[in-house]
Amino acid sequence: MLPHRPKSTTVNDTMARLSAARYGKDNVRVYKVHKDEKTGQQSVTEMTVCCLLEGQIETSYTEADNSVVVATDSIKNTIYIKAKEHPVNPPELYASILGQHFLDKYAHITAAHIDVTVHRWTRMVIDGQPHPHSFLRDGQETRNVEATVTRDGIAIKSGIVGLQVLKSTGSAFHGFVRDEFTTLKETWDRILSTDVDAGWTWKKFANLAAVQEGVERFDAAWEAARNITLKTFAEDESASVQNTMYKMCEQILDAVPEADKTNYSLPNKHYFEVDLSWHKGLQNTGKDAEVFAPQSGPNGLIKCEVSRS
Repeated sequence: MLPHRPKSTTVNDTMARLSAARYGKDNVRVYKVHKDEKTGQQSVTEMTVCCLLEGQIETSYTEADNSVVVATDSIKNTIYIKAKEHPVNPPELYASILGQHFLDKYAHITAAHIDVTVHRWTRMVIDGQPHPHSFLRDGQETRNVEATVTRDGIAIKSGIVGLQVLKSTGSAFHGFVRDEFTTLKETWDRILSTDVDAGWTWKKFANLAAVQEGVERFDAAWEAARNITLKTFAEDESASVQNTMYKMCEQILDAVPEADKTNYSLPNKHYFEVDLSWHKGLQNTGKDAEVFAPQSGPNGLIKCEVSRS
């Protein structure tokens, strides 16, 4: 005889709840031209914008209640409208203006996350003179901004992404851990190449007016960070990627007093010597190395974040 079992009941021991949510429009491509009627010179800005909203939007997920949803198509339209009504440079200002709009317009929205990627267009020089309306894309480097606008203030992170650099000497790597897993040889002279991903996080701004006041700080910081990156990369007798990137971070904090912290992410893109001794004894290793094989992967990846004490 089977033992008596109580009548089964369904008990949900782990009630589901929406713990985080945001939504919006991504990959909105924006191009704006500024025309100087006096000089006839035009300036252009091309950017990709992502705008995600947070707030009292839970019921759109849990109860199919769309009355709290600002349509993502409306968000896209707003991105274009604000680009027409306001400057898009510096991108930190545009991102702050755009985010603040959503908080001012919709009482139930509590945070707007704005990411702006500015694509590089450099004015052409023709016959030694800057051309008034023609540009070239001289690399995939972008200027990036992440802004989070809330009712408590505006948090901004600025950055440089995709700046490709290489130096053919002036880099070493030795003294690292050697054990039964190690095959890498020590070197006192190697090629160093990377794609720079650098960022600096600003002290929180109280409101949009605080961002607008002294707005020239943003371009100055970007120029300083880029120049520091290039100069340090070129001139440092690098003992390691780690040490070189730390020196960069220190200098950015010195140059940008309103930044709380800075960070780098640098892939170490390898260039390997090609042993050609099999062909008529051709020497192409060590001090004789001139021909290398660039590697697509695997690669080292070194990251750091440096904050003020």
